[in-house]
Amino acid sequence: MEEKVQAILEILENRYPESMCALHYGKDYELMIAVRLSAQCTDARVNLVTPALFAAYPTLEAMAAAPIEDVENYVRSCGFYKHKARDIVLACQMLISDYGGKVPGTMEELLRLPGVGRKTANLLLGDIYKVPGSVVCDTHCIRICGKLGLSHGKDPEKVERQLRKILPPEKSNDFCHRLVLFGREICTARSPKCGECPLSPFCQEANPAAKQ
Repeated sequence: MEEKVQAILEILENRYPESMCALHYGKDYELMIAVRLSAQCTDARVNLVTPALFAAYPTLEAMAAAPIEDVENYVRSCGFYKHKARDIVLACQMLISDYGGKVPGTMEELLRLPGVGRKTANLLLGDIYKVPGSVVCDTHCIRICGKLGLSHGKDPEKVERQLRKILPPEKSNDFCHRLVLFGREICTARSPKCGECPLSPFCQEANPAAKQ
């Protein structure tokens, strides 16, 4: 498994030398907001919505004081806008009241924030604090790692634990970002380009021998 993981990492690193979050943000709390908006929504849509939102409420204090109904109007096109707007405002309020105006740097603290689950927390830990072993189990990660035989099942927390055991901690965050790029370019959910896939030798769907 170790050789297989190393080979997959090298292929993805060569194909996507720049591994970074696809969401646009300037401040740490803006990444928290953008990730919340990205739930069941595309990053491209979120990147269209956030500039106006961040311009209307340019500071953490302004966002925390924003009327939830007004935030709803800005984020409506992201879906589930009522829940998302509420979580955004309440999370910003908690950053001020409990964390000194900063996005906290531990899993336990992050999970206390409204709308923040393990996926969001891992992304914040990896991107903001560069915490080794941060594994962002989004739909791309779960789907593609399953095909590659790196994990099994679809429960995000279980897949996260499986990947933590086999991924080099210092590369896990970048690996997850690269999987998103790979999932959009090659291994799409509806019509994967198997004939162009550099990971096909490891894919259990494209190459049955990979299961052995």
